[in-house]
Amino acid sequence: MARPRSGPARPLLAAPLLALALTATGCGGDDAGAGAGGTVTVTVGYQSKTINTVTAGTLLRSLGYFEQELAARGRKDGVHYKVVWQDYATGAPITAQMTAGKIDIGSMGDFPLLINAARGKQLHRPTRLVSVTGYNLTGALNTVLVPTGSDARTLADLKGKRISTSVGSAADGTLVRALERAGLDPAEDVSKLNQQPAVGASALQAGSVDALSQFVAWPGLLAFQGRAKALYDGGELRLPTFHGVTVREEFAQRRPGLLEDFLRAQVKATDHLRAHPVQDAEAVAKATGLPAEVVYLYNGAAGIATFDPALRPELVAALKQDVPVLRSAKLVGDVDVDAFVDPAPLARATAGRPAAAPSAAGPELWVRGEPKTRTYPSTSALLAALAAVGPDRVRAAYVADATTGTRWFADRAVWVADGRTPVPFVTAAHAAAYVAAHPGARTVDWDAVRRLAP
Repeated sequence: MARPRSGPARPLLAAPLLALALTATGCGGDDAGAGAGGTVTVTVGYQSKTINTVTAGTLLRSLGYFEQELAARGRKDGVHYKVVWQDYATGAPITAQMTAGKIDIGSMGDFPLLINAARGKQLHRPTRLVSVTGYNLTGALNTVLVPTGSDARTLADLKGKRISTSVGSAADGTLVRALERAGLDPAEDVSKLNQQPAVGASALQAGSVDALSQFVAWPGLLAFQGRAKALYDGGELRLPTFHGVTVREEFAQRRPGLLEDFLRAQVKATDHLRAHPVQDAEAVAKATGLPAEVVYLYNGAAGIATFDPALRPELVAALKQDVPVLRSAKLVGDVDVDAFVDPAPLARATAGRPAAAPSAAGPELWVRGEPKTRTYPSTSALLAALAAVGPDRVRAAYVADATTGTRWFADRAVWVADGRTPVPFVTAAHAAAYVAAHPGARTVDWDAVRRLAP
């Protein structure tokens, strides 16, 4: 189990002391038995490097919005509320801590959420899904990678190969589905290794595995660093994937006001991210050690992840489609998704909030020293801007795969020249399919692409 990391400014109470504190102060601000001057601790589990959970984790913590909500409540009812943040690499240990009664609120991906629901029911510690952090309606948050020197061009080339993933994660679900669509048996035709994301990334570089299937932000990070290239874009599945917020049912029932405080804080963090995407990418990068350019790939104005706490019907429907995948892997039995999803707390917390405006789209250029990225109407316009700015001033350029729409780094994309029209793709398979369908089109390298600038 991954060990939690808690910041020095918010000391972590040991579990026995936490239990004692909660017992001594009653049930918090929603319980009249909480005496004046008492202390109630709310423990939040999050994944700092899974950056499309930032509005319920890393960014929310850095902005201090939850603490502000609790301070306001505390001034009204005379109770001191304290937040303990626990950082994990994956959702599994958060679920373990929740079912042990040690974490109240947690954020994780869609597949781990289902395991969270199943474990909670099995252990008579039920949980509820109350909001979404980041999502992608096509599944592009998950990617299968291979080393940059690999000859593999399609998933079929992985037959008989070793693939690292985190079993039970959304990335594992993508891998299973993608292999099946490619005509491969995930249990028989490949050797799947269950590894933490960082371990799998190291294994890929060391050559002890042939491919890596992982979730945000590992694919973008490894591509940005030049350590791997995308073999399969999860956006090909056309199945939504998302991360969300789960809460212990007992906590939600005993302290509904505290849960609503958290959700109001999440909404504020979401609004801040939409209004200040570059600033928040820098803040998340500082907190996690990830390059800001990678954070922005996912969390930017038109990034791979869309941030909205609403429990959209298509996301709930996708969750139901995920159950058979986990059941076939014997990770869950039947999961009652409708019983697990509880939109009521978010509805109370966001009453009267207007709908979110759509994000800006189009190729983007991040120029050093500029507080905002530049957006362009076409790839050709982006290339012209790159030539005008010069390579030393460019932090990153972002384009969308012409097949799936998945955002990627321009200099890590696979490019096709269709006449003098540059066409970007995340994977070689997408580029090959385009070339086959467009006579005269040809695959070109990044230097040749830049020479196509008008």
